[in-house]
Amino acid sequence: MGILYDDAVLIRVSEEEEEPSVITVNCWDKTGLGCDLCRVILFFGLTVVRTVNSLHVCPFDHVVEDMSTDGKWCYIVFWVLGKPSTRWSLLKNRLMEACPSCSLASVILSEEADAKPSNVFLLKFFCHDRKGLLHDVTEVLCELELIIKKVKISMTPDGKVMDLFFITDTRELLHTKKRKDDTYNHLRAVLGDSMISCEIEMVGPEIMNSSQGPSFLSDAITEDMFYVETPDEHQNSTVAFKSPSITIDNSLSPGHTLVQIVCQDHKGLLFDVMRTFKDYNIQISYGRFTKKEKSECELDLFIMQADGKKIFDPSKQKSLCSRLRVELSRPLRVALINRGPDTELLVANPVELSGKGRPLVFYDITLALKLLDKGIFLADIGRYIIGDREWEIYRVLLDEGDNASVSKTTIEETVWRMLMSWEL
Repeated sequence: MGILYDDAVLIRVSEEEEEPSVITVNCWDKTGLGCDLCRVILFFGLTVVRTVNSLHVCPFDHVVEDMSTDGKWCYIVFWVLGKPSTRWSLLKNRLMEACPSCSLASVILSEEADAKPSNVFLLKFFCHDRKGLLHDVTEVLCELELIIKKVKISMTPDGKVMDLFFITDTRELLHTKKRKDDTYNHLRAVLGDSMISCEIEMVGPEIMNSSQGPSFLSDAITEDMFYVETPDEHQNSTVAFKSPSITIDNSLSPGHTLVQIVCQDHKGLLFDVMRTFKDYNIQISYGRFTKKEKSECELDLFIMQADGKKIFDPSKQKSLCSRLRVELSRPLRVALINRGPDTELLVANPVELSGKGRPLVFYDITLALKLLDKGIFLADIGRYIIGDREWEIYRVLLDEGDNASVSKTTIEETVWRMLMSWEL
């Protein structure tokens, strides 16, 4: 293995593609650090693998081997399976950015920088339509680390498409000519002669808000997708999700509450657990995540509240277990709705209290539809307050003239499996 860096983040890249590489994070701790690191790993499409007392390649998803902290300093080790295209140096930079700096003043400045909203840019391009166009564009934007905040797509009767992407730049360079030209050239390389025009400009919140799609969801949709919170009451109509087992024990540690989870594996599993604890302002002092047979995982997490105490309150324990059970059995919501003669695909992505949502959801949706050879007539991404939570809703109006032989059940199942990284 070759060591790329020797700072707060150490990456040892495996010389064999089928063998895992090792990422070690050794830095100041903060509440929600595990969530932030897992989001970066998920964004880069890495698969983390581990088994008890030995290390071998597992075919599945995100697992952290060890994490420990004394409340001030944190140590985490990930074993990850990358791809030939994995940009390890860039991954290291992004993980470093998620780590608190090594002085209190730097931590305060970092937190203030995190609170400052990123500039929003409008990417507008006009081109001839073709199969898989939307996914190909989405893939380019992801590779360039451009985050899609909203998208509006419309087609003209003569087979052309106008795409409006409201994006932010992870690198904060999209205001420069060089970054704009780089984005344009990458899009041109993918779209070729089908591209007619392409423009990038900074926009204010009033422009983005004016492009907002429908500000409401029907009662039937909200009742079915959001308000049924007990996993046993609602299973995905096409793919069953095994309900997780969650137990809380205060007898095994003098200073920490132990949360034990046994659940079905899926893409972003660790992220779903970590963002839940982050929203509850709970700190994880030690954790171990173990992959069992094929698709089952075990987590042992020693946690404490923000005041440094165990969780003794039965109501708090029940609330935490209930939220974890929902997040691990319904991490995303998928539904196919009839709109008269048309069919609309809806995918709901829960948003953290910090305002961030799960990465690459739109990428997976468009990839699944591309594999099914299903055209997209309109698409919209919006945020909605439903109940006591904010959701990022992806609404995709399917082109029923394309490959109409694909059943709605097949569409829903394919999208769901792609989002969960289950075998298609």
